[in-house]
Amino acid sequence: MEDDSQVNTQTAQVDDLRLIALPSAVSCAEMFVRFTLAEWALRDLIDETTQLTTALVTAAVDNANQDSAGFITVRLRLSGDSLLAEVEDEQATLPPALAPGFAGGRCGSTALRGGGSVVWCEVPLPGGVSADSVPLPRRSKTKRSPMAEHPAEETAEIDPEVVKRLLSGLSNADLP
Repeated sequence: MEDDSQVNTQTAQVDDLRLIALPSAVSCAEMFVRFTLAEWALRDLIDETTQLTTALVTAAVDNANQDSAGFITVRLRLSGDSLLAEVEDEQATLPPALAPGFAGGRCGSTALRGGGSVVWCEVPLPGGVSADSVPLPRRSKTKRSPMAEHPAEETAEIDPEVVKRLLSGLSNADLP
């Protein structure tokens, strides 16, 4: 497989998220992958795809100039019988070198003509599933969640452990 053919294959579905190449991008990318694959009903692929994507985002963040970090785009693309997880780094001068055994060798990188690079990993879809058969999430105007119907009547229970982790993360963040 050539790198260009993997990046430019016919796409059935795509979703992406543009982030600044800072350490916080890693956790944002993880949440994005988990949410998108849950929406696409591909929960079996969440763990593997999250690991691959966060490794690619971490590499982009590690190589970024922290004084003037540029943008990276995390993209999930369904094509044929595969899910492609891509990280486009607008500031990369050369595609990063990937270890030959990374993701079983189902990864590659391409330098972009206008500058930057795209690093991708391919994850096979589960048996019997193709990109065209993965349902897009549908939002119905007639179906509303119980919380949307009666937001004032119920209050969500706040998990103190989650709040503690959020506050800890915010206090440890390198904010300008």
